[in-house]
Amino acid sequence: MSIEHFSAKGRLADTGEGITGDELQLAARNHGIPLEALRYELTPPGLHYVLVHYDIPATNASTWQLTVDGCVEQPLSFGLTALRAMGRETVRVTLECAGNGRAGLHPRPISQPWLMEAVGTAEWTGTPLANLLRAAGLREDAVDVVFTGADHGFERGVEQDYQRGLTVAEALDAGALIAWEMNGMPLPPQHGYPLRLVVPGWYGMASVKWLRSIEVIDHEFAGYQNAVAYRFRQESNEDGVAVTRIEPRALLIPPGHPDFMSRHRIVAAGTVTLQGRAWSGWAPIERVEVSVDAGVSWQDAKLDAASNDLAWRGFEYDWDARPGEHVLTVRAYDESGRVQPIEAPWNRGGFANNSAQRITVLVR
Repeated sequence: MSIEHFSAKGRLADTGEGITGDELQLAARNHGIPLEALRYELTPPGLHYVLVHYDIPATNASTWQLTVDGCVEQPLSFGLTALRAMGRETVRVTLECAGNGRAGLHPRPISQPWLMEAVGTAEWTGTPLANLLRAAGLREDAVDVVFTGADHGFERGVEQDYQRGLTVAEALDAGALIAWEMNGMPLPPQHGYPLRLVVPGWYGMASVKWLRSIEVIDHEFAGYQNAVAYRFRQESNEDGVAVTRIEPRALLIPPGHPDFMSRHRIVAAGTVTLQGRAWSGWAPIERVEVSVDAGVSWQDAKLDAASNDLAWRGFEYDWDARPGEHVLTVRAYDESGRVQPIEAPWNRGGFANNSAQRITVLVR
């Protein structure tokens, strides 16, 4: 039986088709943030979203080596002690999976069935990537920078280490870190221990975990995860457009108390302070709107002070909750002029579906 038999090309769910066994298996391995944990400005590591493409590799910090080579003047190799001596920086960054919202699309792309919880914000500590590249000395023929992790597997019949590439300009200017700590502690195994890349503003697929090599190349990187996997397509035979930065999104912390199965909320009548978080990888959040009538009318929320341009921003709105059933929704605006849509455009991979959240609330 061929590898291709086990890893067929991506497909769309048939009309009425439920979540498949393969998707349930992915959902059991990976997890999103419980929406009530949006109350934490800094997400505890165990509540931060996790997506592992293949297996969490066995790693040993004491023997770990990171290499920087290719189109550089001076190839480098670091253990963790030497890497820490290259400089230390801590940055608060919101990361979101590119497939967040996929399960809400119709037809549904068959893959990790995210709803809207694939997000988290952490303080990452490490060495700026630009420091390493400048120490190695970029040659004039340098075009792209390739990051390789220790996780290895098969995808649509292709055997591979997990790899992503950035252009030299992106690698130098994105504020990326080679991180060894998350919220002041060593990286947990599922978050890339002992080293990972963190690329602020970009969807999570760019932030390679279990990072073991950085190679500078003299041509555009055409690896699977760049050229095949993370592309916006309408048809399967298109080249598509690369998935890059995070589209604006706002999420409410669900108010009141939940029904166990439906997660619909029940609150008491009166003033209810609605709170949540909003973020964008393109520009700082400048406005959040709240609707308590399924998008018929909108009111501005009050924004918290921003911690920086790379992390989510809190907001709140005082709602005069009157008895009956209500549908709450929110949408975010960023300073680049991007607006979160009520319904995001469909694409075959189910990427960047930042359609507005809807929460059904019974006020009594």
